[in-house]
Amino acid sequence: MQRIRSTFTLDKRVVDELGALAEELGEKKSHIVEKALTMYYDYLDIAVADKRLRELKEGKSRLIPADEAFRELGI
Repeated sequence: MQRIRSTFTLDKRVVDELGALAEELGEKKSHIVEKALTMYYDYLDIAVADKRLRELKEGKSRLIPADEAFRELGI
């Protein structure tokens, strides 16, 4: 997997806690952040699915039949 360096601005408390946890666990801070974000993405997937379902029920969006989608995609 390709690694990319990135810069973020975080609250000092978050950075301090991250540092303490990294030291306690003997892990790199970047590894802890990566694992935390991966777990949070799972939560966000559920939040997005709930939002889309709610919009569908409220009539703010509609389902597209598979045959129509395939036709538009040229499949």
